[in-house]
Amino acid sequence: MTEPEKKRGLFGRLFGGAAKSADKPAVAPEPDQEPLSDAESSTEAEPLAPTIAPETAAAEPTRIPVTPATAPASVEELKPKVGWFARLTSGLAKTSAKLTEGITSVFIKRKLDAETIEDLEDLLISADLGLETTDRIIATLRTTRYEKAISPDEVRQVLADEVKRVLTPVAQPFTLSGTHAPEVILFVGVNGTGKTTTIGKLAERFRRDGKTVMLAAGDTFRAAAIEQLKVWGDRTGAPVIARGVGSDAASLAFDALSEARIKGVDVLMIDTAGRLQNKQGLMEELEKVIRVIRKVDATAPHQVLLVLDATTGQNALNQVEVFEKTAGVTGLVMTKLDGTARGGILVAISAKFKLPVVAIGVGESVEDLQSFNAEEFAHAIALG
Repeated sequence: MTEPEKKRGLFGRLFGGAAKSADKPAVAPEPDQEPLSDAESSTEAEPLAPTIAPETAAAEPTRIPVTPATAPASVEELKPKVGWFARLTSGLAKTSAKLTEGITSVFIKRKLDAETIEDLEDLLISADLGLETTDRIIATLRTTRYEKAISPDEVRQVLADEVKRVLTPVAQPFTLSGTHAPEVILFVGVNGTGKTTTIGKLAERFRRDGKTVMLAAGDTFRAAAIEQLKVWGDRTGAPVIARGVGSDAASLAFDALSEARIKGVDVLMIDTAGRLQNKQGLMEELEKVIRVIRKVDATAPHQVLLVLDATTGQNALNQVEVFEKTAGVTGLVMTKLDGTARGGILVAISAKFKLPVVAIGVGESVEDLQSFNAEEFAHAIALG
């Protein structure tokens, strides 16, 4: 990969056009947990019927106009202040520094013997790289350099090669199928992972690509989540289907998809409550949302993206397992890699579940969410 390609970033190549900076919307922080609602233990109710007449539903869809991106005031504004690869390297600096300093302390002026191997194993596991990846790195070193002198840089290169090998099969740029109208994307994950912000950033990307977008505020447990999605709707020109706090999320999703079909929207993105994966009642509510969506379109949702917070470390493994079983996850988005020294958890997740990793986030701006590239990630995490 050439330096210009790295600087432009994969989302730029995927969606096209020059990257434009975006201001972060004012949002309330998401709590770690949400209060249980009476609705969680209630029996399933029939979804609200769409408020359209049969003859209206059969009519030619009315297309929602795409809000054009505002032209920059000068050529300088077209130039990203920092390229994507530089932002990625900076975002993963904490993880990279932990590994680099640890490897250096283990191997400086020492050969690869049983003691150094044990120290290296402890270091790699503490960085949340996972047992499978750790074992492969150790096996490679045993085979090639056991009882020989080895430099920290050589160890880091082996680490980079192994991380790249694990991540290459799962690195799949986020794309729309183009065969559904609208394409329904359901976002799942626990509170605080950045689901709503990820939806907003993707809405902006789609807008720049000339797509029409509708948002559904399906996190009806928290007023802050509803208001946050409305902010993104205002910024991107995307209509937001929302109800009051405590409203039935499944009925809202039903209405949103019905309206999106009538208006000829290209993409419908549905937010969901930050469900704790160990709360059975809340997971059942998520299953209900999916069942009700399929009463409108039997093929929906067409994509289910699980948003993970890198700072949660090993707990993210359990989240993937449960949400994949409940919602049929089709892709992963890993956020907050810039806020942790445990970025290796993405490697552990990929080695175990082999789910597509469609995007990663290393900051708050729109340009800080980019398609995932295995080579760039491996270089940033192991070589800095």
